[in-house]
Amino acid sequence: MTVTSLERADAGARENTLLRTIDWKGAFWIASGIPALVLISIGGMGATAGKVAFLVWFISVIMGFLQAFSYAEIAGLFHSKSGGAAVYGAAAWLRYSKIIAPLSVWCNWFAWTPVLSLGCAIAAGYILNAIAPIPTFGLESAEVQAWLKDAANAATIAGKTGEEAATIAAAALGEAATPWIRSFKVIQFSFFGLANIEVGATFFIGAILMLVTFAIQHRGVLGTAQVQKYIGLLVLIPMTIVGVVPFFNGGINYDNFSPIVPPTGDWSNPGWTYVLGALFIAAWSTYAFETAVCYTREFKNPATDTIKAIFWAGIVSVALYTLVAASFQGHLGLEGMTAPGIVDGTGVAAAMGQMVGGGNVYVTHLLEMMMILALILAIMMAMAGSSRTLYQGSVDGWLPKYLSHVNEHGAPTRAMWTDLVFNLGLLTFAASDATAYYLILAISNVGYIIFIFLNLQATWIHRIDSPNIPRPYRAPTLLVGFNAMLGFVNLVFMGAGAKVWGNPNVLWYGLGFAALIIPVFFFRHYIQDKGKFPAEMLTELNLKGQDLGERKAGILPYVTLILAAMVVVTSHYYFQLPPPA
Repeated sequence: MTVTSLERADAGARENTLLRTIDWKGAFWIASGIPALVLISIGGMGATAGKVAFLVWFISVIMGFLQAFSYAEIAGLFHSKSGGAAVYGAAAWLRYSKIIAPLSVWCNWFAWTPVLSLGCAIAAGYILNAIAPIPTFGLESAEVQAWLKDAANAATIAGKTGEEAATIAAAALGEAATPWIRSFKVIQFSFFGLANIEVGATFFIGAILMLVTFAIQHRGVLGTAQVQKYIGLLVLIPMTIVGVVPFFNGGINYDNFSPIVPPTGDWSNPGWTYVLGALFIAAWSTYAFETAVCYTREFKNPATDTIKAIFWAGIVSVALYTLVAASFQGHLGLEGMTAPGIVDGTGVAAAMGQMVGGGNVYVTHLLEMMMILALILAIMMAMAGSSRTLYQGSVDGWLPKYLSHVNEHGAPTRAMWTDLVFNLGLLTFAASDATAYYLILAISNVGYIIFIFLNLQATWIHRIDSPNIPRPYRAPTLLVGFNAMLGFVNLVFMGAGAKVWGNPNVLWYGLGFAALIIPVFFFRHYIQDKGKFPAEMLTELNLKGQDLGERKAGILPYVTLILAAMVVVTSHYYFQLPPPA
């Protein structure tokens, strides 16, 4: 179908549909925030994988690149759908299970939507540091010396050594000079022992960033792509510099790459558990450029734009993830990568300033601005992709009907509002502490791995059940089979590695959240739709009426699901963390 005929087919239905306004370059720029995600979790990766960290990033992004070709094929099957590989993959599972199909959509959404809150939390931290920095006082500073001479402080430092007294003085002065906004809190409480929640300045700054993102995307995907093109250039160029320059300015210590062992110091069972946990969390970032196929319904020419968008987004991701991860580890070493400021993300810009500018204050400030822009890229990408997953899930009959509404610009506003409200709730966690941050990240990634598995299998299921549907792009058959096996490898990462991230029950929390699709789907399918699927969705599968067609793949999809469950359970119980010290 040509561009012209596609536009004619869309005519008369623009009040409630997405509009064909972008080409592959627009989708590329929307997805250009993906490489910046390496900066969000690079510290946590170092703490988890040890000196294997750089290799984990490389293996993970290569896996993501290979898997992308399967997504490109199934995306090309449905030129009128949006929402990404989850939506295209769900169609393959429909004949075999009414529950498994919407599970793909649901898991993709709850994997992606937290990027909005996590990104806003870190960006808010940078903004807060810029407008209200915490003052520091050297032990030999005049302020410290004056404090020590003040008779009012004599009792506080009685019996202390000179250095101990100076340290107490510096801490007291720092606390007294800290801007009030840093300690401002509206509410503070413990959430069932999982995290300590603080609603303060970081939350409110993050909420403002969310609302700005919403306002931009309210204009539709074309406006989003235009904004992100310029932001993307301001992010990708500095990231390239950070990834390359340290290898030429003497900033790399190659001893930081060896010996290649996990934090345990050996490749024992606990050592492998840590590495698998690192591969598990890396997937959340490195596979993420698959979001470039979320916009098939909005491509001017989906037959060619889809593969171009995901291919070039993948190439850039492979290059930057590999270079930036190696540059950080080579310069900082394991001790530097596990410093608090790197783990929580707030010190990443300062580290990059040291790597390329020798700590020059102006270079550091420029990189701080880059970090904020990078996070804004990720935030905008997350809302654009996850809201379209909700939208298309509603159009196809998986999720409640109210999510299928779009405005005059072709923006799925009700889905965007849903994302916004949900993430304001998550922001209360993400803005509180690093433990809560990584807990959200790990739980959401359980959903992401489930989505990845189902969609890598969907490619071969589509080939068996729908061999005659035109495929604008057809992935090599050998690669489709290899990617199906990678789906099981990802399940090993999840089963073994989810427990690494702060809570031993992360796997079960993630599976529990995934199961919430059951009541949601039952409400839509059996109450709103009276047990029938939307005619539009069935037509795109070349189905007539409510007959879902022949299950040509037979029992293979069911065998695949049984094997998947066995892989997850086996890897979860076989791989174990070292006993507490």
